[in-house]
Amino acid sequence: MELIVESTELKDYLKEIDTVNFSHPLIKEIANDLFINEQTEIEKVKNAFEYVRDKISHSWDIQSTKVTCKASEVLKYKEGICYAKSNLLAALLRSQGIPTGFCYQRLMIFDTPDKGYSLHALNGVFLRSINRWIRLDARGNKPGVQAEFSINEEILAFSIQENIDEKDYPYIYCEPNSKTIATLEENTNALEMYKHHLPDNL
Repeated sequence: MELIVESTELKDYLKEIDTVNFSHPLIKEIANDLFINEQTEIEKVKNAFEYVRDKISHSWDIQSTKVTCKASEVLKYKEGICYAKSNLLAALLRSQGIPTGFCYQRLMIFDTPDKGYSLHALNGVFLRSINRWIRLDARGNKPGVQAEFSINEEILAFSIQENIDEKDYPYIYCEPNSKTIATLEENTNALEMYKHHLPDNL
Protein backbone atom coordinates (compact mmCIF):
# COMPACT_ATOMS: atom_id res chain seq x y z
CA MET A 1 0.00 0.00 0.00
CA GLU A 2 1.29 3.45 -0.90
CA LEU A 3 1.27 5.70 2.15
CA ILE A 4 -0.13 9.23 1.85
CA VAL A 5 1.19 12.03 4.07
CA GLU A 6 -1.12 14.70 5.44
CA SER A 7 1.73 17.21 5.19
CA THR A 8 4.84 17.24 3.06
CA GLU A 9 6.60 19.27 5.80
CA LEU A 10 8.44 16.92 8.13
CA LYS A 11 8.39 19.58 10.85
CA ASP A 12 4.64 19.04 11.12
CA TYR A 13 5.39 15.54 12.38
CA LEU A 14 7.76 16.84 15.05
CA LYS A 15 5.48 19.24 16.94
CA GLU A 16 4.80 18.94 20.62
CA ILE A 17 1.06 18.87 21.34
CA ASP A 18 -0.99 18.22 24.45
CA THR A 19 -1.18 14.46 23.92
CA VAL A 20 2.38 14.14 22.61
CA ASN A 21 4.04 16.01 25.48
CA PHE A 22 7.65 15.01 25.00
CA SER A 23 9.10 17.79 27.17
CA HIS A 24 7.44 16.23 30.23
CA PRO A 25 10.04 15.09 32.80
CA LEU A 26 8.89 11.45 32.62
CA ILE A 27 9.36 11.37 28.85
CA LYS A 28 12.77 13.00 29.14
CA GLU A 29 13.81 10.49 31.78
CA ILE A 30 12.90 7.40 29.77
CA ALA A 31 14.38 8.96 26.61
CA ASN A 32 17.70 9.27 28.44
CA ASP A 33 17.50 5.56 29.26
CA LEU A 34 16.48 4.45 25.77
CA PHE A 35 18.67 6.62 23.56
CA ILE A 36 22.35 7.43 23.30
CA ASN A 37 24.08 9.64 20.76
CA GLU A 38 26.00 6.73 19.25
CA GLN A 39 22.81 4.97 18.17
CA THR A 40 21.70 5.18 14.59
CA GLU A 41 18.29 6.56 13.74
CA ILE A 42 17.06 3.04 12.99
CA GLU A 43 18.35 1.76 16.33
CA LYS A 44 16.53 4.55 18.15
CA VAL A 45 13.25 3.80 16.37
CA LYS A 46 13.57 0.09 17.08
CA ASN A 47 14.34 0.73 20.75
CA ALA A 48 11.39 3.06 21.20
CA PHE A 49 9.01 0.77 19.33
CA GLU A 50 9.98 -2.31 21.31
CA TYR A 51 9.79 -0.41 24.59
CA VAL A 52 6.22 0.78 23.95
CA ARG A 53 5.19 -2.57 22.50
CA ASP A 54 6.63 -4.69 25.30
CA LYS A 55 6.83 -2.54 28.43
CA ILE A 56 3.51 -0.69 28.18
CA SER A 57 0.57 -3.04 28.68
CA HIS A 58 -2.51 -2.88 26.50
CA SER A 59 -5.37 -2.10 28.88
CA TRP A 60 -7.67 -4.72 27.39
CA ASP A 61 -5.03 -7.45 27.55
CA ILE A 62 -4.55 -6.92 31.28
CA GLN A 63 -8.26 -6.20 31.86
CA SER A 64 -7.54 -2.84 33.46
CA THR A 65 -10.18 -0.15 33.82
CA LYS A 66 -7.66 2.73 33.81
CA VAL A 67 -7.88 5.13 30.87
CA THR A 68 -4.68 6.93 29.83
CA CYS A 69 -4.29 9.45 27.02
CA LYS A 70 -1.31 11.80 27.15
CA ALA A 71 2.08 10.24 26.47
CA SER A 72 3.24 11.10 30.00
CA GLU A 73 0.19 9.37 31.52
CA VAL A 74 0.78 6.26 29.46
CA LEU A 75 4.36 6.18 30.66
CA LYS A 76 3.44 6.89 34.29
CA TYR A 77 0.92 4.05 34.53
CA LYS A 78 2.65 1.76 32.00
CA GLU A 79 -0.63 1.00 30.22
CA GLY A 80 -3.09 2.23 27.62
CA ILE A 81 -5.05 1.15 24.57
CA CYS A 82 -3.60 1.56 21.08
CA TYR A 83 -4.63 5.24 20.86
CA ALA A 84 -2.67 6.03 24.00
CA LYS A 85 0.33 3.85 23.14
CA SER A 86 0.66 5.55 19.76
CA ASN A 87 0.82 8.91 21.59
CA LEU A 88 3.73 7.64 23.67
CA LEU A 89 5.66 6.23 20.72
CA ALA A 90 5.20 9.51 18.86
CA ALA A 91 6.43 11.46 21.89
CA LEU A 92 9.55 9.32 22.32
CA LEU A 93 10.51 9.57 18.66
CA ARG A 94 9.67 13.24 18.26
CA SER A 95 11.85 13.94 21.29
CA GLN A 96 14.73 12.63 19.16
CA GLY A 97 13.81 14.69 16.11
CA ILE A 98 12.36 11.69 14.28
CA PRO A 99 9.18 12.59 12.37
CA THR A 100 6.29 10.46 13.59
CA GLY A 101 2.62 10.51 12.65
CA PHE A 102 -0.56 8.58 13.25
CA CYS A 103 -2.15 5.90 11.09
CA TYR A 104 -5.40 3.97 11.37
CA GLN A 105 -7.15 0.75 10.50
CA ARG A 106 -10.81 -0.21 10.82
CA LEU A 107 -10.99 -3.63 12.44
CA MET A 108 -13.53 -5.97 13.95
CA ILE A 109 -13.41 -5.24 17.63
CA PHE A 110 -13.73 -8.92 18.50
CA ASP A 111 -13.96 -12.04 16.35
CA THR A 112 -17.10 -11.54 14.24
CA PRO A 113 -18.56 -8.55 12.35
CA ASP A 114 -21.81 -8.60 14.35
CA LYS A 115 -19.84 -7.58 17.46
CA GLY A 116 -18.88 -4.31 15.81
CA TYR A 117 -15.84 -2.46 14.54
CA SER A 118 -13.37 0.05 15.90
CA LEU A 119 -10.57 2.29 14.75
CA HIS A 120 -7.13 0.93 15.54
CA ALA A 121 -4.17 3.31 15.85
CA LEU A 122 -0.57 2.77 14.84
CA ASN A 123 2.30 5.06 13.87
CA GLY A 124 4.01 6.20 10.71
CA VAL A 125 7.72 7.01 11.12
CA PHE A 126 9.94 8.79 8.60
CA LEU A 127 13.45 7.35 8.42
CA ARG A 128 15.82 9.85 6.85
CA SER A 129 18.47 7.17 6.43
CA ILE A 130 16.30 5.32 3.91
CA ASN A 131 14.25 8.37 2.86
CA ARG A 132 10.83 6.84 3.38
CA TRP A 133 7.98 6.27 5.79
CA ILE A 134 7.36 2.99 7.54
CA ARG A 135 4.44 1.97 9.74
CA LEU A 136 4.88 0.41 13.17
CA ASP A 137 2.24 -1.04 15.47
CA ALA A 138 3.21 -0.93 19.14
CA ARG A 139 -0.15 -2.25 20.32
CA GLY A 140 1.51 -5.11 22.17
CA ASN A 141 1.95 -8.73 21.18
CA LYS A 142 -0.07 -11.68 22.48
CA PRO A 143 -1.06 -15.08 21.07
CA GLY A 144 -2.19 -14.41 17.49
CA VAL A 145 -0.74 -10.89 17.43
CA GLN A 146 2.94 -10.51 16.50
CA ALA A 147 4.00 -7.04 15.34
CA GLU A 148 7.72 -6.50 14.69
CA PHE A 149 10.11 -3.75 13.74
CA SER A 150 11.07 -4.04 10.08
CA ILE A 151 12.23 -1.66 7.39
CA ASN A 152 11.88 -4.24 4.62
CA GLU A 153 8.27 -5.34 5.08
CA GLU A 154 5.36 -4.36 7.28
CA ILE A 155 4.84 -6.75 10.17
CA LEU A 156 1.80 -5.21 11.82
CA ALA A 157 -0.41 -6.53 14.59
CA PHE A 158 -3.38 -7.19 12.32
CA SER A 159 -3.96 -8.16 8.71
CA ILE A 160 -6.95 -6.56 7.04
CA GLN A 161 -9.91 -8.67 5.94
CA GLU A 162 -11.52 -6.46 3.32
CA ASN A 163 -14.25 -9.02 2.61
CA ILE A 164 -15.75 -8.28 6.03
CA ASP A 165 -15.40 -4.50 5.70
CA GLU A 166 -12.13 -3.98 7.52
CA LYS A 167 -10.05 -1.12 6.11
CA ASP A 168 -6.42 -0.07 6.04
CA TYR A 169 -6.27 3.71 5.73
CA PRO A 170 -3.15 4.86 3.84
CA TYR A 171 -2.87 8.26 5.51
CA ILE A 172 -0.19 9.43 7.93
CA TYR A 173 -1.64 12.22 10.04
CA CYS A 174 0.31 14.87 11.92
CA GLU A 175 -1.91 14.62 14.99
CA PRO A 176 -4.06 11.89 16.54
CA ASN A 177 -7.60 11.59 15.25
CA SER A 178 -9.86 13.86 17.28
CA LYS A 179 -12.46 11.14 17.81
CA THR A 180 -9.90 8.82 19.36
CA ILE A 181 -8.68 11.50 21.78
CA ALA A 182 -12.22 12.53 22.70
CA THR A 183 -12.98 8.88 23.47
CA LEU A 184 -10.05 8.68 25.87
CA GLU A 185 -10.94 11.97 27.53
CA GLU A 186 -14.65 11.24 27.94
CA ASN A 187 -14.43 7.73 29.40
CA THR A 188 -13.39 6.60 32.87
CA ASN A 189 -13.56 2.81 32.49
CA ALA A 190 -11.24 1.38 29.85
CA LEU A 191 -13.07 -1.96 29.60
CA GLU A 192 -16.47 -0.39 29.02
CA MET A 193 -14.91 2.10 26.62
CA TYR A 194 -13.26 -0.71 24.66
CA LYS A 195 -16.45 -2.75 24.40
CA HIS A 196 -18.93 0.00 23.66
CA HIS A 197 -17.47 3.43 22.89
CA LEU A 198 -14.57 3.23 20.42
CA PRO A 199 -15.09 5.13 17.13
CA ASP A 200 -15.42 2.84 14.11
CA ASN A 201 -14.39 5.17 11.28
CA LEU A 202 -12.22 8.20 10.58
